[in-house]
Amino acid sequence: MAPAQGTGTDRSAAGLVGRAFGRLGRAGGLVFLLAGLVMSGWGAYQGAYAVGWAGTHGTLTVKQCEVNSAVNASRNSRKKRLNVRCAGTFVSEDGKSTDAGAAVQVRSRYTQGTELSVQQAEAPTTDTSADGDYVRADEPRGWRFFAAFFGGWVLTGLGVFCLATGFAPFGQSRVSYDAAWEAAGRGVTRPVLLGMLGVGLLGAGVSFLVSYFV
Repeated sequence: MAPAQGTGTDRSAAGLVGRAFGRLGRAGGLVFLLAGLVMSGWGAYQGAYAVGWAGTHGTLTVKQCEVNSAVNASRNSRKKRLNVRCAGTFVSEDGKSTDAGAAVQVRSRYTQGTELSVQQAEAPTTDTSADGDYVRADEPRGWRFFAAFFGGWVLTGLGVFCLATGFAPFGQSRVSYDAAWEAAGRGVTRPVLLGMLGVGLLGAGVSFLVSYFV
């Protein structure tokens, strides 16, 4: 009788562990899905403005540049270069829009009077407010943002796969990869995964290459 009772307890414990890992797989899938959507949205937004497809093109004449004080305390010099804020006067290309309180995040400091090519993503709410939103116009960098946009497709596809099958992308998984792959083939999960992986990898690769030729 004792062995039978022990076997039942072991099976119950195994079932609890299995359900826990199943939930872990879907939780991991949700993380991948959300990360992919955020990455794609961020890449598309930044890329569209950086290459000049969105916003109002113009010139920001620099008055002063300063490094973000919080980042300046870091020993990472690369982070310092990526967190420079240059303020000045923005004038649109057609001369119809000006903003004396414009500011843009750039990679390095510029001397007073330097003219930066920028895109106005959002105009200031009033003539005296300094809440306009600007993105540095940089076509090669814009295409690298598009590479991030397509990279988000890869994460999103993996998220869909894990959510649909319960396969855990890290650690021990209740569902084996082979079983998850077979289950994905019974519906639309596998075609969606392959399509998103294919488009994501190809798009990211092409975008990254284009950034070196524009």
